[in-house]
Amino acid sequence: MKAIFKHIPTQSHYLIDQYIKKYPVSFKISSKRYSKHGDYRLYPNGREQISINSNLNPYKFLLTLIHEISHLVSYKYYGKNIKPHGIEWKKTYKNLMHPFLNDSIFPITLLKVLNKHFINPKSSSDSDIELALALKKYDNYKELCLYEIPEGSNFKIYNGKVFKKGPTRKKRIECEELKSKKRYLFNPLAEIDLIKN
Repeated sequence: MKAIFKHIPTQSHYLIDQYIKKYPVSFKISSKRYSKHGDYRLYPNGREQISINSNLNPYKFLLTLIHEISHLVSYKYYGKNIKPHGIEWKKTYKNLMHPFLNDSIFPITLLKVLNKHFINPKSSSDSDIELALALKKYDNYKELCLYEIPEGSNFKIYNGKVFKKGPTRKKRIECEELKSKKRYLFNPLAEIDLIKN
C-alpha cells in the first residue's frame, strides 16, 4: 500500500489514506499496459485488488487511483449488477474526487480542465482529449502521438502492426492497417513509432 504514495502528489496522501482505511483493498503497481491505465478486480475468493500502471505521472496516477477506488465503492453501495461506468459509478467518482479538486494538489491550468471533465466524467481520461492533452504535459517521457504526425504517414504501434494515418472522424482518427487493408479508429493520443520513408 505504501508504494502508491510515491506515485501521487504529497498533498493528496492524507485523503487517499482515509479512503484506503475506509475501503480496504490490495494494491499492485503494474508495468506499462497499452490497453488501460489501471483496473479493479474482485476475485472469486472475495479478494479485491486495484492495479495502476507505474509509468503514469503523479496527476494521472491519482486520477486513475480514484477512478478504480470508485469502482470498488460503487459496487459495495449499489451491487455488482451496475454498469461499470454507469450513473452509479459516475456519481461515486465525482463524490470521491471532489475533495482533491483544489490548487494545493493540482496546478491551476490542469484544475480548470478537471473541473470541466467532472461535470460528466468519462470512462477513461483518454476519452476526454482536452484532459488527456493537459495531463500529457506532466509526463516524464515524451512519446510521439498519432495526432502529431501528418495524414498519409505510416506508423507502427506497440504490437508491431503498421498503419497509414487517414482522416479524423469526429474524435477518432481512421487508419488503415497496411497488411490486411482493414480500417481502424484510433485515439489521437495513441503512442506510435513513425516510419520514415
